[in-house]
Amino acid sequence: MKVTPLDIRQKQFGKKVRGLDAREVEAFLELVAAEFEEIVRESIAIKDELKRKSAKLEEFHERERTLQETMVTAQKVTEDIKDAAKRQAEVVVSEAELQAEKIVQGAHNRLVQILDEIGELKRQRTQFEAGLRSLVESQLKLLEVFQGQPAAPRIGENVEFLQQKTASGQ
Repeated sequence: MKVTPLDIRQKQFGKKVRGLDAREVEAFLELVAAEFEEIVRESIAIKDELKRKSAKLEEFHERERTLQETMVTAQKVTEDIKDAAKRQAEVVVSEAELQAEKIVQGAHNRLVQILDEIGELKRQRTQFEAGLRSLVESQLKLLEVFQGQPAAPRIGENVEFLQQKTASGQ
């Protein structure tokens, strides 16, 4: 059975002859009841404080769990991002290598085309020089025929001059 401050205050003792001084007993019971009441209040306050602290502690534990879960999630996301970035970088590098290969192939094809064009231009030049030489020689022969005298020394110099010009590419 729990004793309350009210129980202490209302407690009645039996009377006997030559018993205790009733006023002293009542004063003492009042003092004990007041002290007991203060202890009960403190106990209630301590229990309330304990409940608040327990609730706060549980809240902190919940926050800690949430933070741990968040950290694990963040680490996982970070790893996923790293993996995705690595894959993306590999794709970019592959595409760049493919593009570079296409550029090199295109440059090689262009080089072959230019070399073919140079060969064709050399052939045309040789053909043009031969045609020009033939034309100049035929014109010289015509001049010799019309003039009745050999014009070869002066015209020969012109032919040599033309040959030097065409040989030097001018």
